[in-house]
Amino acid sequence: MTTTLLKVKGLKVAYGGIQAVKGVDFEVNEGELVSLIGSNGAGKTTTMKAITGTLPITDGDIEYMGKSIRGQGPWDLVRQGLAMVPEGRGVFTRMTITENLQMGAHIRSDKPEIATDMEKVFTIFPRLRERKDQLAGTMSGGEQQMLAMGRALMSRPKVLLLDEPSMGLSPIMVDKIFEVVRDVYAQGVTVLLVEQNTHRCLAVADRVYVLERGRVSYDGTPDGLLGNQRLREAYFGATH
Repeated sequence: MTTTLLKVKGLKVAYGGIQAVKGVDFEVNEGELVSLIGSNGAGKTTTMKAITGTLPITDGDIEYMGKSIRGQGPWDLVRQGLAMVPEGRGVFTRMTITENLQMGAHIRSDKPEIATDMEKVFTIFPRLRERKDQLAGTMSGGEQQMLAMGRALMSRPKVLLLDEPSMGLSPIMVDKIFEVVRDVYAQGVTVLLVEQNTHRCLAVADRVYVLERGRVSYDGTPDGLLGNQRLREAYFGATH
């Protein structure tokens, strides 16, 4: 039986009179990697911020594990197993890498297991181990992205929300980030991925939702999207 972990129903979000999200519906089932794609201004990041309580919603509801989480903030949600890696990383720049990772585990009291999980993060991201005493603010964008993902994993999330993880990164770093996304998913973490790199999304996602002007215009498999001529041309050009 399929368990729906995250369900967004009729979500509407407005920015000072402008309706950015106009009634979005989607769901993420346990064990899935679901991708939310769309052009700039489609409402992807706004949707993610609404889910995690950093933006108020004007209508609709968000359910996590069968219960409404409307109005709850990021700290409340992390305790329940819903962790987000925001666009722009959001690391604690004046803390070291190790301190940032410890902050990710602030809700936990199982010290031996925390140490084990930190070792796992250092195994996934050897570069973080090399620089574990370095201040996060002195790292490159790609290293900060690794740290933000590592910090989220330290909370042992049931659902990991990733908002534009490859934005502004070099091709080599993009390869690494998507390798980690696949690994995390393979370990049983449910993932909701917002990403402008459509090729990459379709390569890793089980299901895809396309957002256009604040509404869902497609819901289905990556293959189904590629079979839709209008969407294929919009996202890949007529030659794909």
